[in-house]
Amino acid sequence: MEKIEHATVRTNGINMHVASVGDGPDTVLFIHGFPELWYSWRHQMLSLAALGYRAIAPDLRGYGGTDAPPRVESYTAFHVVGDLVGMLDALGIGRVFVVGHDWGAIMAWHLCLVRPDRVKALVNTSVAWFPRNPERKPVESMRAMFGDDYYVCRFQEPGVAEEDFAKADIAKLIQLFLTGRDPSPPIVPKDVGISGLIKLLDQQQVELPSWLTDDDISYYATQFSRTGFTGGFNYYRCLDLNWELSAPWTGARIEVPVKFIVGDLDLTYHFPGVKEYIHDGGFKKAVPNLEDVVVMEGVAHFLQQEKPQEVTAHIHDFIKKFSSP
Repeated sequence: MEKIEHATVRTNGINMHVASVGDGPDTVLFIHGFPELWYSWRHQMLSLAALGYRAIAPDLRGYGGTDAPPRVESYTAFHVVGDLVGMLDALGIGRVFVVGHDWGAIMAWHLCLVRPDRVKALVNTSVAWFPRNPERKPVESMRAMFGDDYYVCRFQEPGVAEEDFAKADIAKLIQLFLTGRDPSPPIVPKDVGISGLIKLLDQQQVELPSWLTDDDISYYATQFSRTGFTGGFNYYRCLDLNWELSAPWTGARIEVPVKFIVGDLDLTYHFPGVKEYIHDGGFKKAVPNLEDVVVMEGVAHFLQQEKPQEVTAHIHDFIKKFSSP
């Protein structure tokens, strides 16, 4: 880990913390999700640097060492794509390989949608690309499908989720998220809250899995204790705004070469209709250069941490086809 260097880059009106390692001719940009940080990619960064790549992983806006603008509306996919392109410009990097996970996967899809000129190829994990439905806003769809207690709906109102999370031990909270293996839709009853779910975890005295250490939990907990979770929540609060802003791209396809990886215990894979969409041709229609879909057996949502070597191998097997000689 001491090989990884840290810098602050000025981009798109904010200061962005960027971790980097390696000095190869090709750069791999890693984009994290919720509730994560650049740190989620530590294993892949070191392994790919050893294979001759330059690996960079920022904390996205609202996270870790990167600025957190106060307005909810400052967290659209277009702001984040602007951050990433500006960061690459500041670092003197042209085109990159992109690897995303969770919300980072959503941002990676948008980067490929609006700035494909900056992407050599994409390895995305967990969240597939779904074409914009012009008939219905995403939060409305989720509320209709799962009800008001669905976690995305619970995160919508500013201040409410923050108050709930503030009651919880942050280390326990991080453990709850990272070690969850239930692929059913996350439901948070209002009268229980996340803090109540943590108490249940305490009663069960769940041990950390072999792939997650106390030091890992401590790193996340220290960062989120300092920043809070508002930045992360604001991505969820911009779901409908992203939908509105992306109207000009209705019907647009992702045209870069893509490999997609998901765990068969990932909640995103069990969202109604997703398996059929991924495997029965819908995904390939929206992403015509989708070259490979990998479903990892017995693996849950945070696959890059749970199975670091396998995920790194999947990434490398794909990007080496497009790498500089």
